[in-house]
Amino acid sequence: MRFDVITLLPELVEAVTQVGVTGRAATRGLIELHCWNPRDFTEDVHRTVDDRPYGGGPGMVMKAESLLKTIRAARKASLAVNKTAKVIYLSPQGKQLDQEAVRNFVKSAVQNTSDDQQGLILLCGRYEGIDERIIELEVDEEWSIGDYVLSGGELGAMVIIDAITRLLPGVLGHKDSAKQDSFTENLLDCEHFTRPEVVEGLQVPAVLKSGDHKAIAQWRRKQAIGRTFQRRSDLLQENSLSSEDKALLKEYLNESGS
Repeated sequence: MRFDVITLLPELVEAVTQVGVTGRAATRGLIELHCWNPRDFTEDVHRTVDDRPYGGGPGMVMKAESLLKTIRAARKASLAVNKTAKVIYLSPQGKQLDQEAVRNFVKSAVQNTSDDQQGLILLCGRYEGIDERIIELEVDEEWSIGDYVLSGGELGAMVIIDAITRLLPGVLGHKDSAKQDSFTENLLDCEHFTRPEVVEGLQVPAVLKSGDHKAIAQWRRKQAIGRTFQRRSDLLQENSLSSEDKALLKEYLNESGS
């Protein structure tokens, strides 16, 4: 999958392909990252990309001219290898990113043939933001990674790249790893344990050492439902629990004394 990122700080975004899961995916050719700096599309000697806002006020706004040229160059490059290219602006005013949205990005980007693939162009604002006319002319969607303000869109772009990459076929070491992540089926993940069996008096639950795979699966399901109910009950409102799940939740609450 190809990611194009429009940013004034390409060295920051490029770090996402240098380490960890995304780094290995880039090394193996499962993802490509191309950064586009609007300063490279300016025409003045100072490579100016911002100006004072109309109407006054603090801060600066990213200028339209260089951004239009950058976005259109990135779109042309993306369309050379993808059927479509969606421009996403990272903005506090955008729809809030969740796991379902990430899955939808992956479905659009990874189809049966390369002729059906969709590229993503991630637009990172800085300063007070970008000229609103850029959004009207070139932006397809606005997305936010949370209700807080960052210095720019780069970290949001890196979050999207990481979240999408781990769902791409062949990226994770085990094919079921992503299926067991939090927010699959609108549930949080269950707790996990590894060796040694005892840490400062705290033991691994006996069921996990039993070798009974059916019992282990049921225990993990119960913990996931119970944890979601206690910590993110809003997720369960969107999730229709089966009668078996409701029985597991009741059992969890009884065991925890809730």
